[in-house]
Order: sequence, then structure tokens, then C-alpha cells
Amino acid sequence: MTGPTTPNPTVPSAGADRGEAAGKKTYKDTLNLPRTSFAMKANLVQNEPASLKRWAAMDLYQRVRETGVGKKPFVFHDGPPYANGSIHLGHMLNKCLKDFVVRCRTMAGYDCAFVPGWDCHGLPIEHKVMLELQESGKLDKLNSLSEGDRKMAIRRECRKYAEKYHKLHTQQMTRLLTLADYAHPYLTMSPDYEGATLEVLAGLVEQGLVYRAIKPVHWSIANETALAEAELEYKDREDISVYVDLEARNADAVYDAFSLPRQEDDEDEDEGRLARPRQAPTFMIWTTTPWTLPANVAVAVHPEYDYALVRVDGNVTVIAASLVEQVTRAAKAEEVQVLATTKGANLLGLRYRHPFLDTAPACGLGHACDAMKVWSLVAAEYVTLEDGTGLVHTAPGHGTEDYQTGLREGLPVYCPVKHDGTYDDTVPEWLRGMNVFTANAEVTRRLRESGHLFYEHTFTHSYPHDWRSKTPVIFRCTEQWFVSVDGKHHRPAPTDGVPHDSNRGHLGMGRNLREMALEAAREGGAVRFVPEWGRNRMRGMLESRPDWCISRQRAWGLPIPAFFTPDGTCLMTPASVRAVARVFREKGSDAWFTLAPADLLRHYDAKSDPDAPSALSTPHSALNKGGDILDVWFESGSSWNAVLRERGLGYPADLYLEGSDQHRGWFQLSLLPALGVTGQPPYKTLLTHGFMVNKEGRKLSKSKGDTIEDLFQEFGVDVLRWWVSSLSYDNDIKVDEEFFKVAGESYRKVRNTLRFMLSNLDDYAPGPAGQPGDMPPTSLDAWVLSEYDTLAGAAVRAYEEYDFRTVNSLCYDFCNHTLSAVYLAAVKDRLYCDRADSARRRRTQATLWRLTDGLCRLLAPVMCHTADEAYRALCKADDKNPSHADRCVHLQPFITGYGVKTDPAWGQVMGLREKAQARLEEAKAALGVENPLDAGVVYPDPRGALSAFDPADLADVLGVSRATIDPAATEPRVLDLRAEPRCERSWKRDGTVRPRRDGGMLSERDAEALGIG
Repeated sequence: MTGPTTPNPTVPSAGADRGEAAGKKTYKDTLNLPRTSFAMKANLVQNEPASLKRWAAMDLYQRVRETGVGKKPFVFHDGPPYANGSIHLGHMLNKCLKDFVVRCRTMAGYDCAFVPGWDCHGLPIEHKVMLELQESGKLDKLNSLSEGDRKMAIRRECRKYAEKYHKLHTQQMTRLLTLADYAHPYLTMSPDYEGATLEVLAGLVEQGLVYRAIKPVHWSIANETALAEAELEYKDREDISVYVDLEARNADAVYDAFSLPRQEDDEDEDEGRLARPRQAPTFMIWTTTPWTLPANVAVAVHPEYDYALVRVDGNVTVIAASLVEQVTRAAKAEEVQVLATTKGANLLGLRYRHPFLDTAPACGLGHACDAMKVWSLVAAEYVTLEDGTGLVHTAPGHGTEDYQTGLREGLPVYCPVKHDGTYDDTVPEWLRGMNVFTANAEVTRRLRESGHLFYEHTFTHSYPHDWRSKTPVIFRCTEQWFVSVDGKHHRPAPTDGVPHDSNRGHLGMGRNLREMALEAAREGGAVRFVPEWGRNRMRGMLESRPDWCISRQRAWGLPIPAFFTPDGTCLMTPASVRAVARVFREKGSDAWFTLAPADLLRHYDAKSDPDAPSALSTPHSALNKGGDILDVWFESGSSWNAVLRERGLGYPADLYLEGSDQHRGWFQLSLLPALGVTGQPPYKTLLTHGFMVNKEGRKLSKSKGDTIEDLFQEFGVDVLRWWVSSLSYDNDIKVDEEFFKVAGESYRKVRNTLRFMLSNLDDYAPGPAGQPGDMPPTSLDAWVLSEYDTLAGAAVRAYEEYDFRTVNSLCYDFCNHTLSAVYLAAVKDRLYCDRADSARRRRTQATLWRLTDGLCRLLAPVMCHTADEAYRALCKADDKNPSHADRCVHLQPFITGYGVKTDPAWGQVMGLREKAQARLEEAKAALGVENPLDAGVVYPDPRGALSAFDPADLADVLGVSRATIDPAATEPRVLDLRAEPRCERSWKRDGTVRPRRDGGMLSERDAEALGIG
């Protein structure tokens, strides 16, 4: 008896019906009929919740942890998603990949704890809450409260919001069948976590890495707060680009710089010498942010570049020599004449008039300003010749490089823009109160009318936007707290002579955070990258990143514990921060808003603090609390301390796994504080995955409604997980419903393979008899168990390398080809037709039991419900066997091999099988032999390698009735057996078929199975 490519555990009823119609005897009821509780139809949507309920009842996570006691730990740390909205496909990808890691490491013999986390503070939640308050009409009432009461009201609403979505996410992630300690997650808003985060801050303060300064930072106008680079999205935006002529204050000084001789009268011009122009020259600048021109205090040039004095349509201006043609062609200038050239160094110190300001802005920051430098040309190495004019408009209050130039040159750091993005009263009256983006057009109009505008055009460029409000951000100079990446470390000695916990891990002398981070991320460094391209991406971001602005001007977050005396002296020392951390652990960070400074500092003694400001004589009750909160990335970036070290899970982690955007987010912002406090990276390996994108390539986002509940209901989670395991996750992944349907088909192939094996084990009880080691090396059972060993070894190695796609492919191919197309098709006849307790059938059943057991375990990290369902069916863990009720595949280790020896000639057999199958196809056309059981095959064996093989096995490998071995043959040959009698029970024509005493035509094997001669 043979079967289709996919073994079907049914009786060949069609053949039996033909026998009945011909008046022949039927033996259908004598076959070993397949039976199993493992249904053909998965009904995942209905059955997966039952598995979840059973796992919850048995406390599966804790049971798994108990199996890991005493084993080598694998420290895997969860990056916290924001507790807002419903999860989307991107979360499904991330959480499934993480779950694959947890489960496969556990089954590979590691103790792998997994504590899920949620990021509960910050703009993602506060922004949404404020929108909801506005929509509900409660915002006006909220704004009528005092500042402290308003912030507490916002914090209460934000906490409720975070709690709501933490609960929803827990339900959804549990529905994804993920295995985690959901009973004890980490939440960044919990008091213990907040205290642990402040202790990281204290460690960085202790290293001298935290400072407060007035600097330009990315500023969200919509949310009125500073933003870090990781909180930006870059989107295309159309803006105005302007080329502006700034009139020189001293024309002769400019012409002298270009070495144009002074002309005393017109007669000199007749001598052929180039006349010095009579009009005042200008300096042409270019900017894409006209709104920053009110804050202009200088123009930067590169000392080594060549600059040209050019007559353009009657006006004389200065442009970088290599850009003259580009600029004048774009403006469609008709007359262009280069009068002279000079090096930028010769232009330094030349002065110009501001186009619409008469009075220079006041100096700020408390540093000395040089009044003669205001509205003058200064040197800057960052000036390029790629775009613009080679003369760079400089506004220290609105740009990082401009700010550094301003400090170096003693220029005012002037920022006339308020927190809401409008101008203050220091600008001309026509700009006051105007939004900066509205001002782009107004400033351009004024320049045009005053004759300062040389050329304008609109262009589209990639521009930073607030990731929450999706609105464009600006650079704005404000006072903020920063973590230095380039400052040198210093380590004050602890007053008690005992190093604080945060001092563990000595930092290299003279190295800064940037150097340490680059060292960790270099090839051969402390951090491994999967995929490897993540290394260069991370290093590039580390090389160019600025100091980390860690302060925000919002309500919902962890307060920065800075206190100020009435004269402005700041108290924030390692000891004072740790003192506040103790209070936060006791009462939570709301204490900052509800307690007085004296209560917040009750664990602090300024007299015993060597770092206390010398001017600190003010009683604690007279101190003022700072109003800034910590960047949420600082909170999530401190999870290595708040979770791994606090809970004793181990430090550093073996693995962090997140999307590729986290190279500039969580990966990087965990690395920097960890290096600063412990001196080592918080992880050994960074695994990066791409994003889920739609057909058009747009990144999926829950804010756009890309949730997954419908997929749960349509396909079931095991199909979705199976699909995730098939992905090349290191690149972006396009999503389409058809892909899930394809995954469903391949899932069904695997399921049906398991079902076929289980259905033929209904009458089998595993025992010592028929152990794999007792199998003849030439048997089909030995061959398939050897193939399983190959599969298991390769699959476990792939799991170790996080190569889940290879696991998916290996398991599918094993089910589809090795089992369904070869082994199960070959043994179907003996399973159905051999005597139920025959040695050969029991040996095959023992093999099926081990294959099913091993395959369930290999599939368990991915198909967690289906693998457990099949495993429980294998173990007969049902109502009839209460002692087996808690059987669960997730408590078992991988079976990496059975160690069965096989005859080397099996390779030859399988090679001949392919050739023989081709001959059988030819026989259909040439001989009309449609049914393989009407054929026999002659195997060539010139070297005698097949002499020990059972001819019945060689026949079953091909699904034919008979196989013979011919040492003289060189190629397989097909025999037409239709003239020989056919067994009415198995349909075989094996040469032993004859009439039996019951009146039927049976083979020897079938007659023996029925107990008749």
C-alpha cells in the first residue's frame, strides 16, 4: 500500500470500493486504522486560548524557571515598548523573535529568565493624554490650576493611561503566546525603578559627566520641550532658501583684503589698471532658515578657501570662488565679472550691517563678549563648498556649530524665540509674537523690499520632526542638563572609604564616553553585532553624536533632583541624588511634586558631602526644586541597573534585541550610562531586526492604526509566529495578507505530518523494547532517525545563531520531503497492514514516537501551541490520564540526536531512488503502468553494497510491490507486474499472493497478519 506525497491517515477506500463492486472480498476492517485526538483542522483561534489557560493554571513560566535551576544562565533583556495604544505588527515581529530566543535558549539547557518591561513616562503618553483632555473639554480647567497642581493632575491622568495600556499590552502579548514573567514586569514608573534610575544618574554625576548649560537643542514647539536625537523623525518639508547680501561697513577694508589698488582719480582707470568699485560691497550668505536671521551675529568663512569679489548685475559681492558660477547661474544673473580673489583668512574681522537690526543683541551665558566681533566675519572649519555661497550665516542661539563658534569668538548667544515658537520683544516690532515658520515668508518679503535679497527659491529637504506631534522642530538655545560624551572622567573618593555600588568597573584614565563606546563597538570589541552591518551603523552614530541632552520640560516623567538656592546655586551631588532616590523608592516620583525640599532631602547630610557646593548654607526648607524631568531614554537606558542588577539576573546581558532604529535609541542610550557607571557595555550581543512595512514601503505604526487583532482572529497566532520565523528579519519586511495565507499552507503541511505520525501511534506505548540503538543500520527506521539527528543538529545550531529562518526551512523540508515524501510514504503499508504487534510495525512506531517527540521540541519555540498540542497527544495527556495532565513540551529540552548508526549505502539507495522514480514515470507512458504497486524495480548493485538491505524496505522506498538487487545492472529497471496476482488487502504484487482459506487473495504478510494460511 502506498500513499500520496502528503501521507493521509485514511484507508484506501476507493480501492476497496472497486473490490466490492467486482464481487471481491474486502479487508478494510482488518487494517490498523489510524486514530488520534490531534485534529486535522487546527482551529487555532478557539484552541490557543485553551492552551494559554492551561499554561496559566500550571504557572508555566515559573515551572520553566524551575527547570533552569543550576544551569548556565543566559541573560536576555527586554527593551521596553511605550505603554500606549494597541500593539501592531512591528511589536509582533519583535516579541515573537524575543520569545523564540527565550524558548530555544531554555530548551537548549540554559536558565533564561525574561522580565518584560514597559516605558511608561514621557511624551508618547503625555502628548496623547493632553489631546484627550483637549477633546473632552477638560484642558481649560486644567490650565486654571497652579503649576504644581496642574502637573500633578496631568501625572495622574498619564499614570491611568499607562496602566490601562500596560494591561492591554500584557493581554495582547500573552495572546501572542509569549513566555515571560508577566506577573512581575518592570515599569519605568514604579518606585523601585525610579530609584534605580536616579542611582545611575548619581553615578554619572560622580564621574563629572553631568552638567547644566545654555546650549541650542532640538526643541519641539508643539510640546514645548527639548528633544534628543532619538526622538526625531526626518520627513520631507518644503522651505524657502534665500541668498542675502549683507552690506560691508567699510568698503575700503574689503577691497584692501582683495588687494585692489586704491584709485585716486579716473585717470588711473585709463592706464588699464582694474578700478576699485565705487559702491559698497556685500557679503552674500545663504540660509534655508530665514527665520533665524534676526539672531544673526556673525558670518563664518573658511580661512583656507578662495573667495571672489564679483560684480553681479552691477552689484559687487563676495562669494566663494568655486561657487560663483553655480550661484549666479541659479539666479539667472546676466553680468558676472570676477574682480579679484583672496583667501578666507584675509576676510576675517571685516564687518557688515545687519539687514534689519541696528543694535547688537546683549551678551549672554555670563561669558565675556567682544562687541567688535558682532556682525563680523569669523573663521570656521565646518564651512563647505557643496552648497550655498561659502559664507555661513551664524546664529549661536539656533545651531550647534554656530554655538561653538559663538563661544570661541566671544559672540552673544542670542535666542529671541520663546518656548512656543514665537518671537519675543527683542526683535523688530513686525516680528514680535510671530511663529517662526510663518516668519520665513515675512523675513523673505522684508529682505526683498529692502534690496538685501539676491535670490530665493523653494526646495524640498529632509527636516527633523517631533516623533510625537509630527511637527517640525527648531534649534533653540535653552538651559538644559547634559551628559558629556567628550568630557574627561574624574572619580571623587568616597567619604566613607568604601566604594559606592555605582563605582564598580574602573573607567580608563583619560578616556571619555565617546572613546569608550567606539572601543566597545569596534571590530573585535566587547560587543557582537547581528547582523554585522549594525556595527558600522552604531559606530557612525557614536562618532557624530553631540552631548546628550537629558532634561525635558514636561510633567510626566522622572524629575531631575536638582535644588537651587535663592542666589541660583545648584545642589545636585552624587550624595543628594542618592538621597532623593531613597525617597522615590519609598513614595514614588510624585513625591517631588508633593513634598518640600527638606522632606526630599531627609536622607542627605550636606556636612558629610564633600561635593556639596561651598556656598550651600541655605536651610533645605529655603531651597527651590528644579522643574525639569529626565529624558525617557535615560530611564529606559538605565534598565540594565533597574532590572538586571536590581533583580540579580546578571550583568552584562548576553543579548539585547530590538529594531534597527535603536542603534541611535535604546542600544546607544543604554551603552553610554552603563559605560559611565560600570565601565563596561550592558550587553554582549546586539541583535537588530528591520521594520514591518506595507506594500508601499511605509513603516507600520500603531498611531496609524496598524494593529493585529484582526490577524489573530483570521489566522491564529501559531500561523503568525510560523510566518515570523520564515523571515529574513535583518531587513525591512513587506506585509501583505497573502503572505499569511502562504504561511498557513506551510503550517498545515507541518501539522498534517505530525497528525499522520500521531494517528499511527494510538495503539503504541513507548517502552524499553525497540530502542533506536537496536535498529538494523540498513533499516528505514535507522535511516530516518539519522536524518532527524542531522536536522536537530542543524536546527539547534541555527537557534543558537538566532537564524530562525533556517530553523523554519529545515523543519518544513524535513516534514515535507524526508518524512512525507519518503519515510512516511514508505512505512504507510506496514503501519496499516502488518500484524498490529509485529516487530517491524512496533519498531516503526517506536521511530514515529521519537520523531514526533523530537520534532515537537524543535518546533516548540515557534509553534508553541501546536507543538504542545501534538506533544500532549503523543503523551496521551488527556482526561483519561490525569497523571499526565501537566505534560508540556515547553518543560522539555531539545533532543539533539538519537545516535542511530546507519549503513553508508543509504546514500546510494536514495540516489538510486531518484533515478528509479524517473524510470517509473517513463513506464507510465511506455508500458501503461499507472499504479506503482503494479510495478517492481531492479536495483543495480555492482559493488554489493545493498546485499544487507531488506528488499521490502527498498520496495517501500519507491512505493512499488517488489524490489530485487542485480549486481550486473548499471541502472534501475522497472518491471511490469500486472500479470501477477494482487493482494486484496494491501494491493501489492510481491510474488507471494495466492488464494487463502478465507477465499481471498492475500500475500504472505497479509495472511500472517490475519492469522490464516
